[in-house]
Amino acid sequence: MEVKARAPGKIILSGEHAVVHGSAAVAASIDLYTHATLTFPTSPEHEDMLKLQLKDMALEFSWPISRIKLAFSQLGVPFSSKPTTCSSESLKLIAGLIEEQSIPEAKVALASGVSAFLWLYTCIQGFRPATVVITSELPLGSGLGSSAAFSVAISAALLAFSDSIKIDLRRPGWLDFEELQLDLVNKWAFEGERIIHGKPSGIDNTVSTYGNMIKFKNGNLTRIKSSMPLKMLITNTKVGRNTKALVAGVSERNIRHPDAMSFVFNAVDSISKELANVLQSPALDELSITEREEKLGELMEMNQGLLQCMGVSHASIETVLRTTLKYKLASKLTGAGGGGCVLTLLPTLLSGTIIDKVISELETCGFQCLTVKIGGNGVEFSNGSS
Repeated sequence: MEVKARAPGKIILSGEHAVVHGSAAVAASIDLYTHATLTFPTSPEHEDMLKLQLKDMALEFSWPISRIKLAFSQLGVPFSSKPTTCSSESLKLIAGLIEEQSIPEAKVALASGVSAFLWLYTCIQGFRPATVVITSELPLGSGLGSSAAFSVAISAALLAFSDSIKIDLRRPGWLDFEELQLDLVNKWAFEGERIIHGKPSGIDNTVSTYGNMIKFKNGNLTRIKSSMPLKMLITNTKVGRNTKALVAGVSERNIRHPDAMSFVFNAVDSISKELANVLQSPALDELSITEREEKLGELMEMNQGLLQCMGVSHASIETVLRTTLKYKLASKLTGAGGGGCVLTLLPTLLSGTIIDKVISELETCGFQCLTVKIGGNGVEFSNGSS
């Protein structure tokens, strides 16, 4: 028995950092996915192991089911039909299971993701032997929602083989979950994100689950339906950054310059609201699409200027901005800044030759370039034959 699930990554179109201070933000899914394949052995009595394979990391973890039972028996059976938060006691037990695996020091940051996997698996599937294989098109730690896509894909695959969700795995191709099923996937994925990040906003897992776009303000998430086809170039500077330090830096600047920063945050709020309105306005013809893309480009550039005011840009980001500006293309950082990724809007009428030139220049700087479509499907599932 086998089921597959895939969940998309995300970008922040506007509002990062300012959202912490009450401004609106807009996020969207991208057509880069994390895939989870769940396989149960045909003869469980001959295969009493739970295995997790992280193909892109060349890592494999395996635990005897008896070992997992022993660890969790101290807490009682954790099975639950409702999304359950991992307690500190459970997290300590899971940490012991992971320490036995001897993760290479260079990849020890993956331990939180493995912890999330063990919690989700045991809660949803109990003590069944299985193999879970993870592959991803998303670069890790670059602000594209890789951890959320991981949590969503795993939750979806596990729930597809549970009593909580009834789906028909006989149908071919990638299929959508129903609305109530998506809600359950999203809530479980959020519990996985809690283990990985501590206090996630819920933006990343919501976008990955439902797809398309969302507007987020003061804890309220509003799904946005957009019929506007958007294409972006994502430039991964490959410069790592400390998200907590960057968030703290913006807060400190706000303390030092409260009046000025208040204007900055209000301006970002206005940009996010206008951007959401532009995305939702009907596209009647090629001219209106071009006009909307021009508005989006201007809003992105204004947002980038405000992010620079917040102090979260970086030399690598500025290099991308200068390169794309030569071709009159609008760009902005996405996510925490301080490195990470930069978005560049690729207008519908932009020639492929220009895109190739931009990518060539950026790759010469050592950056990774990814061309993506914005606002596509959320999490999907398929049977093992797809």
